Amino acid sequence: MAKEKHEQLPSSSEQALIRDLATLLNETGLTEIEIEKSGLKIRVARHAQLTAIAPAPPQPASIPTPSPSPAQAVAPETGAPAGAIKSPMVGTIYTCPEPDAPAFIEVGTRVTEGQTLLIIEAMKTMNHIPAPKSGTVTQILVENGQPVEYGEPLVVIE
Repeated sequence: MAKEKHEQLPSSSEQALIRDLATLLNETGLTEIEIEKSGLKIRVARHAQLTAIAPAPPQPASIPTPSPSPAQAVAPETGAPAGAIKSPMVGTIYTCPEPDAPAFIEVGTRVTEGQTLLIIEAMKTMNHIPAPKSGTVTQILVENGQPVEYGEPLVVIE
């Protein structure tokens, strides 16, 4: 019986592929990747993020309870400052178009609607995040190279 289990262990090249897929999960924020290659099917899944998602539903359920002010009722729901631009996807933030280039925005920058604020790399695709409105950048809540989750506040424009 033990001999049969030993025969089922992945080869070193399969182990390397599994490690590469796990790294890809971490880089992209995906929860699951499955590939099939030469009759070999490999599925790598991460379940740790599910526990991070679980606390979110109770928060909206707690909002209807009486609170002293509307501002306090909004804070638990969103966790974001007023005027915050939220991430439309999971990925890695880039604050400038190239490593040695200046940042797209800084605190105090006046932006116009449609102007690129940041780039989010997701699955090796660079996604420009435009300003949804004109205004002044009052806070930048992320750093260059930082991974972000869907709905995470990125920038505050007032």
